[in-house]
Amino acid sequence: MTTSVFLLLPLALTLILALTVRRTLLALGVGIISGALMIASFNPFKAVEYLAVTASHQVYADGSWQSWHLNVLAAMVLLGAMTQLLARGGAVNSFADWLYHRIRNGRQARLGVVFLSWIVFIDGIFSCIAVGHVCQPLSQRYGMPKEQIAYLVDSNASPLCSLLPFSSWGPYVMAILAGITLLPVSPLQAFMEMAQMNFYAITVIGLSLLAAWYGSGFTPLNSTVIVRESVKLGSPWLLGVPMATLLLASIGFTLWSGATASDNWSITDWLSNADIGSSMRNACILAMLTSVVLLKLSGRSLSQLIKDILAGIQGISFAIGILIFTWMIGAVISDLGVAKLLAGWAEQFMSEHFLLAGMFLLCAVMAFTTGSSWGTFAIMIPIGGEIAAVVDVTLLVPALSAVMAGAVFGDHCSPISDTSVLSATSSGCEPHSHVITQLPFAMIAALTSLLGYQLTNLALPVYGVWLMVMITAGGLFFLLTRFFRRGVLQVEG
Repeated sequence: MTTSVFLLLPLALTLILALTVRRTLLALGVGIISGALMIASFNPFKAVEYLAVTASHQVYADGSWQSWHLNVLAAMVLLGAMTQLLARGGAVNSFADWLYHRIRNGRQARLGVVFLSWIVFIDGIFSCIAVGHVCQPLSQRYGMPKEQIAYLVDSNASPLCSLLPFSSWGPYVMAILAGITLLPVSPLQAFMEMAQMNFYAITVIGLSLLAAWYGSGFTPLNSTVIVRESVKLGSPWLLGVPMATLLLASIGFTLWSGATASDNWSITDWLSNADIGSSMRNACILAMLTSVVLLKLSGRSLSQLIKDILAGIQGISFAIGILIFTWMIGAVISDLGVAKLLAGWAEQFMSEHFLLAGMFLLCAVMAFTTGSSWGTFAIMIPIGGEIAAVVDVTLLVPALSAVMAGAVFGDHCSPISDTSVLSATSSGCEPHSHVITQLPFAMIAALTSLLGYQLTNLALPVYGVWLMVMITAGGLFFLLTRFFRRGVLQVEG
């Protein structure tokens, strides 16, 4: 038991440093090095060799390129460059001027972030990157703290994807569900039933709407002072056309990649066979080229465009470093067997009277400590199905729903989660600030989810359970709002 607990040390060091020292790269680096030393039995030479292999495996492993990682990195570089192109070329300020006459207050601006996140529903990572970059100008114009933008972006990325079978999450989860022999319905129907009982995802999206409407939890910035760069102002179309290209191309490339790899004329089949990574990359390339052409036609010189692109790459380099370190510590934690350790403890100590709530908490801990909801799905959906089948087969689908909800909660709050990091960096704030400021809202959703799963465990009707969840979540939200009004938990802008 002592040895097993010792395996959690690298993760504990990472989390403690991330939340206290507030230097994400340092925290991740310490966790990676300490984990590598443990895996190498504290032999420094073997640890260095392990780190080199682990780092290289992020881009090339088992005789093939890691296309998902490479495509995400390419998308980040392209979006970072495109952001600077549009900002320094005057497109962002011009678009903000155009919005000024249509969005009359901060409330409409906050709701705009939420609705844009709903439009970019295909993938959680893509949503975090794209929406965060697009909505950064709202911070300055409408007095929105960047932490607030990051919260709204993050709360409507992965949680929304976990509810939609036609997002990139749907096919992945349904492929895992197909391996559960005792599943009483088809994987698609099971996914839809699980989504209906995903108390955390639905509640956290609802809370983000309330927070956007009331502006709760964040001290407004001075929205009357607008800093402008001495750059050429362009047309609102300079931003609108590239962003529309990005959104429409992402959908088009996704459906096309799925259709070419599928034998059936079904959107569900297309999405299950789609190459999300390459679609995201290709959409970013097309949007980037569109931006360059429009800015060149508007009078921007070639030398200025090159400088803008280089500035964008330099600006996104820190976020790329954090993301690579996040992938590396995920690999280290996986090699240490932390997730399997937690799953083994669950099978030993899980009580049938608290099956759903226990499953939610366990998966939350696993996703929080590993920074990966998908990794938690891969391990805990099969194990959760086995546990539920032994304890009470009628709770099989609710138990799988609790697995998904807990994994989304843990991933949502984890400072080493790629979506947490990308939501923060794309919105222009520090990852630790984003994690801390969204935590009160996430905890409300988590507490009400625990209530919902415990009531479901007691065989209460789902509609009655949802009524209790909504009343409790709303009450806790407005109670928290009173604390914010008194200055408690507020984050100064």
